[in-house]
Amino acid sequence: MSLNATELDALRLTVSLAAMTTAILLVLSTPLAWWLSRRQGNVTAFIEAVVAMPLILPPTVLGFYLLLLFAPSTVVGRLWHELTGSQLAFSFSALVIGSVIYSLPFVVQPLQSAFARVPNSLLQAAATLGATPLDQFRSVVLPLTRRSFIAAASLGFAHTIGEFGVVLMIGGNIPGETQVLSIALYDSVESLRFEEAHSLAAALVVFAMVLLFFLYRVEKGGSWRIRA
Repeated sequence: MSLNATELDALRLTVSLAAMTTAILLVLSTPLAWWLSRRQGNVTAFIEAVVAMPLILPPTVLGFYLLLLFAPSTVVGRLWHELTGSQLAFSFSALVIGSVIYSLPFVVQPLQSAFARVPNSLLQAAATLGATPLDQFRSVVLPLTRRSFIAAASLGFAHTIGEFGVVLMIGGNIPGETQVLSIALYDSVESLRFEEAHSLAAALVVFAMVLLFFLYRVEKGGSWRIRA
């Protein structure tokens, strides 16, 4: 099952998108998940609901509103053009922003669950020894939640690989620029190129199975599972 040049470009673009999205998600999700795990109340519940919305919201709905937000006539679109000299809609940057928003719960929720299981007594003991909050996080929390970080990163990466509705709405189908694997598969089927579609679909199935097997081996059915 060899891939042609267009499909190889789609593969490269997809891996780049997933890697960049996962890196950004880990940076954003870690402090957010820590804050959510240590707070209760209506504000926390509201933020949790906002974070979890991509789990039940149709991807095309999110993509539609992001497309409106990224339009050249909006404040965001004009500001982006002034800073970069290019439009935001139908660009790789739009794919990254959309992917970060759409995959956010797949990284936040596993980390939040893991942080909530860290005993306060350990943090208090570290504090009595003079550890700052940052030292407590690095020396106590990170070692205890290492597996959850692996699971969260893997879920975020995998979910970005499988995106379709959001990336199609805000990125379109531009080979070499916004055409990721899921879009390339759709394009092959729509054009009746079923042999190419088989190659792409089989590759995605194998990837999904391998990653899921890895996740279950890491966590053994732990509480990182996504909840709506």
